[in-house]
Amino acid sequence: MEHAGSTSQATTLFDPASIERPDPALLRYYTWVALLTLVAFPFVFLPLYCKYITLRYKFDDKGVSMAWGVLFKKEIYLTYRRIQDIHVTRNLFHRWLGLAEVSVQTASGTSGAEMSIEGIRNPEALRDFLYSKMRGVEEDADRGDAHETLDASSAREAAKPPPPGGAGDFPASEDEALALLREIRDGLRELKNATTETQRHRGG
Repeated sequence: MEHAGSTSQATTLFDPASIERPDPALLRYYTWVALLTLVAFPFVFLPLYCKYITLRYKFDDKGVSMAWGVLFKKEIYLTYRRIQDIHVTRNLFHRWLGLAEVSVQTASGTSGAEMSIEGIRNPEALRDFLYSKMRGVEEDADRGDAHETLDASSAREAAKPPPPGGAGDFPASEDEALALLREIRDGLRELKNATTETQRHRGG
């Protein structure tokens, strides 16, 4: 129980904005990777060293960026809206040095990760942060779609013609129609009686 509480507290105190540079242990990891190539060590280590000293991360309200390079700078920026999945991977050297790699995948159609965040000491907290941002964007999009649907429905309702029974329209109910017909009938009878009376006076 205490372990679960401490893990939750560590996640709560996690600040992604503090991640601007990889952990120094990443340079030791690159050194071991280059040593495994034996005679090719200088050719492998030099590019990795340049990547380490120039590698920068930045997390903002809309997405995450990753940049590195000396002569040719490369930069990747992913908005949280584009993120589809997140994986945390550790090989033998990662475990030994206490590091991990957080791979961020998008719907770009490529099989590999769009961004690999290296040299991270607290990868689970970073993964949870990215998932929360990704889900928050999806929920905002769903709410926006619901508002658009309501607005469209309101517009359709407003565009409908008014129901019969207003000024200049036919009566709204059968009782009103029958009353109007009776009035017309009575009016015609009175007109007929008046005409007959007039003719009678003239004939007399």
